[in-house]
Amino acid sequence: MVAGMVVTLSIVIVLFDAHWLIFFLAYGFLARVFTGPTLSPMGLLATRVLAPMFHLQKPVAGPPKQFAQAVGLVFSTTAIVLNYGFGLSIAANVVIGILIFFAAMEAFLGFCTGCFVFGYLMQWGVISDDICEKCNNLALPPSPRHER
Repeated sequence: MVAGMVVTLSIVIVLFDAHWLIFFLAYGFLARVFTGPTLSPMGLLATRVLAPMFHLQKPVAGPPKQFAQAVGLVFSTTAIVLNYGFGLSIAANVVIGILIFFAAMEAFLGFCTGCFVFGYLMQWGVISDDICEKCNNLALPPSPRHER
């Protein structure tokens, strides 16, 4: 649900040249990174209204989603810097376009690219095993590192 809202807001930003809305987009990612849906308007709407309304309660592991939200924060912050720091609105739109693509993959195909990357970072040992134990929803084959 949140990914669908990110897609919608991002499309509005690009189509209507409403770059001021990138701040709202970035705030949402920032809030979800640090508090989950608690301080995020999109997160609250998704978890408190839309998901219950459509009976779409699907528990997901928190750390991979938090990582994915952090990636979204990097993209939206980059778009802000490109647009407001350097006056490069076309470059900002390209970055938002990439964000649209990956958010649409999650919203419409159920594939979270950030979660997928997170799984490989765990497999490669970049993310510690104690976090790996909390995330039993990653669908990656065990690595030789974890079989020792």
